[in-house]
Amino acid sequence: MPEWNWTQIADHPTLTEGPVWDGSGLLYNECAANTTFRWDPKANESAVWRENTGQANGMSFDRQGQLYVCEGDAHRVTRLDPENPGAEPMVISNPPAGGTLNWPNDLAIDSQGRVYFTDPNYTGDPNNLPHESVYMTEHTFGGNWNTTRVTFDTKKPNGVLLSLDQKTLFVAGSTHEPGDPRQLRAYPVNEDGTLGDYQVLHDFAQSRGIDGMTLTSTGTIVATAGSSDSGPGPMLYELEASGRVVRTHPTPADSPTNCTYGGSSLSTLFVTFAGGEVYQVDDTGHTGHLAFPQRRF
Repeated sequence: MPEWNWTQIADHPTLTEGPVWDGSGLLYNECAANTTFRWDPKANESAVWRENTGQANGMSFDRQGQLYVCEGDAHRVTRLDPENPGAEPMVISNPPAGGTLNWPNDLAIDSQGRVYFTDPNYTGDPNNLPHESVYMTEHTFGGNWNTTRVTFDTKKPNGVLLSLDQKTLFVAGSTHEPGDPRQLRAYPVNEDGTLGDYQVLHDFAQSRGIDGMTLTSTGTIVATAGSSDSGPGPMLYELEASGRVVRTHPTPADSPTNCTYGGSSLSTLFVTFAGGEVYQVDDTGHTGHLAFPQRRF
């Protein structure tokens, strides 16, 4: 495998997150600024793409090219048309009866259009709910969206990712409290979209655990984890679906937050960071596995 060469493509005052490739450019969020930016590789410039985002964090496209967004400060998950990002998005999450979601963080979408999203609380304020869980929301025949809680054993669930065969949901637990587990878990996905009992694939002990993840075309998990004051430092991990760490790659900035593949052949890795930086790696030895856009050969 080649050594990774990092190139900085953007820099913002505060944390960036939720990178997604739209087919010709990179969308990503500066969460605290309530802004989604779009980086144009031809101009090598980022421009405001969407404002008033509800401190959007994780984003993902479905197979039809519709964009789904975790809007933490708005306590909801939405779907929007990327051709008209300024329009009012559709809310697809239903809060639990009599309650409000905590702070939707990250999401993954299966081939049936079911959306899995995590709902932790990293704000320091009291939780809106007495639990921090993973949910599945799906479109019903009546045209509505129905949201179901699918984990009952998570604390601070963060990054979420489906395996190549979509039979496993990977969930990263990223707690900040001493003694709490920082684990990458694998939950089997049942036919109805609910989840079975998990297996721990990797335990980060007291180090900063996984924040965001993406998948390669061969099923390797590429994950952001670590910080300068935690464990082995900030790096990207390559993990097999079994949880075995294949390689690690130190990062040029502290606390990487999320990553995705992009470019015309989906071979360029884009990484966001807590300090507001955005980097790309042109050759990681992998190509990405994305629902949209499909890889062009």
